[in-house]
Amino acid sequence: MQPTAPLLRRLRRLALTTKQVNGGYYKGTGSGSMGRHTKHGGYIVDYKKVRTYVVPKDLKDFKLTPFVTKTMEPLKGFFEGDPKGGLSGERYLDRWKRENGMD
Repeated sequence: MQPTAPLLRRLRRLALTTKQVNGGYYKGTGSGSMGRHTKHGGYIVDYKKVRTYVVPKDLKDFKLTPFVTKTMEPLKGFFEGDPKGGLSGERYLDRWKRENGMD
C-alpha cells in the first residue's frame, strides 16, 4: 500500500531524517565546533570560534524586560538553621522515621 500523490509531495517537503537516507548522512545539532581534537585524545579550544554575548552596561533604562520579574522575593530555604543543610544525616533519619515508622 502506498500513500497518495498529494501526501507524497507533502512528505518530500519535510526535513530529512537519518532513516530516510542511506549511510553517511549525519544531521548534527547545529552547534558547530569550538576548537579541534588532538591526536592524543584531547581537545584544544579556539577562542576565535567561541560565541560571546555582549550585555548592555546600563540595564535600568533598557526597554526589553526579562522573563522573570525583577521584584520577585528570594525564597527562604528549607534547611535554615541547620548548619549541615540538606546533607544532615539527623534530618534524613528523622524524616525516614516519620514516613516509615520505627523499626
